[in-house]
Amino acid sequence: MKNTSEIIAEITRIYDAAKNSLRADLLAFARDGTRPHAANRSDGTYAYPEVRLKFRESDAPATVSRAFGRLTRPGTYATTVTRPRLFGDYLAEQLSLLIADYGVEIEVGRSRQEIPFPYVVDGEAGAVLAGVSPLELARHFPATELSLIGDELADGIDAFEPSDPMPLSLFDALRTDFSLARLEHYTGTNPEHFQRFILFTNYHRYVDEFVDWAGGQLGEGGFSALAGAGGMMLTEKTGNARVRLSDTAWRRHQMPAYHLVAPNRGGITLVNIGVGPSNAKTITDHLAVLRPEAWLMIGHCGGLRPSQKIGDYVLAHAYLRDDHVLDAVLPPEIPLPAIAEVQQALAGAAEEISGTAGADLKRRMRTGTVVTTDDRNWELRVTKTGHRLSLSRAVGIDMESATIAAQGYRFRVPYGTLLCVSDKPIHGELKLPGQANRFYEQAIASHLQIGIRSCELLKAEGDRLHSRKLRAFNEPPFR
Repeated sequence: MKNTSEIIAEITRIYDAAKNSLRADLLAFARDGTRPHAANRSDGTYAYPEVRLKFRESDAPATVSRAFGRLTRPGTYATTVTRPRLFGDYLAEQLSLLIADYGVEIEVGRSRQEIPFPYVVDGEAGAVLAGVSPLELARHFPATELSLIGDELADGIDAFEPSDPMPLSLFDALRTDFSLARLEHYTGTNPEHFQRFILFTNYHRYVDEFVDWAGGQLGEGGFSALAGAGGMMLTEKTGNARVRLSDTAWRRHQMPAYHLVAPNRGGITLVNIGVGPSNAKTITDHLAVLRPEAWLMIGHCGGLRPSQKIGDYVLAHAYLRDDHVLDAVLPPEIPLPAIAEVQQALAGAAEEISGTAGADLKRRMRTGTVVTTDDRNWELRVTKTGHRLSLSRAVGIDMESATIAAQGYRFRVPYGTLLCVSDKPIHGELKLPGQANRFYEQAIASHLQIGIRSCELLKAEGDRLHSRKLRAFNEPPFR
């Protein structure tokens, strides 16, 4: 097959048939105890579609300059696929690059990887299945086997037999479906609403500002909807949209998300990840399967230099990883390179939004190392930690930025950090209620606009955004 439209259509046909068969058999079992045919578990009736690509070295072009869409070894490549309506545009883009630049043969068929039954249970089916034990269902239908789900490929661990096809993508269908379900659970929003440019924050007031701004963008620039946790869905321009926010979102969802939707998922998503490296790792583990173009941390930090003022910006160009949450899979001695395109976008956006440049901007924005700690009360041990902070020459400290950067490095997603100084603990300016309120009023709106403008600048970069700095020696062809 050479036509991407035909390829995606066949993937969709196989996926829909497997999903519908599994769902119908589940409902029959729940209603009257009808067991599925034994052959269904061996003949691919419930299996994900698989894309298989064959490449001969003689078909390689002279050069391919981009960081992805490259075939470096002859042989067979394969991946399983889920949710083709969500990933169809992405798949078509990646496959079209390989078809255009290489003489490849592409086949689509049933895989041997079955769809776990929880991923086909919607509201109607859920009501019917409510009285059936999941253990009983797992006796007759494919279930979630955690031993088959992992990040060995992303982490460079050789978990494949020599006879296996080489991987086409970082994530197969099982890993992707696992994360899509978790995303909906943690953020309270449909995975289909997530956009390709993602902002993270650690304070709810950024949500207020984002929702107000996004509500005013509807109907302009291709933006069609504002979707959010708690059932928020706006489709027409709305002033003071923050009043539409659900007060129950934080009680029901750990990390609420809000999406300004544009065609081809070209809008912006804001996720309030709260405080701490564990949350930062959790959400990026799952967002990575959506293959975002970039994610940026736009939050608060403690200023570590006496010359800094409350409301100043910190642009991270290095990280001291005292978060420890990723040490087992990405040791802290592995450097995290700054992504030049992201750094330039953040600095350029700060210049535009602040209306300052040159020496004036440097007085407001420090570039340097950010420390990310897993100890929220690090200030109580400042006599011991102060020397380490001084050795690092750090200019800011928070609890999320290095984790997000490390996850971007790990999952090949361009990353960056622009923080705003909310306090200076080691210089006697603690975060007190009155001072915090003044800071919030003055700084949050402009800080958020810098993040938004950075996303716009990064979108204009196109393929150049995806740096080879993020690619390992032997990478799957898909971005």
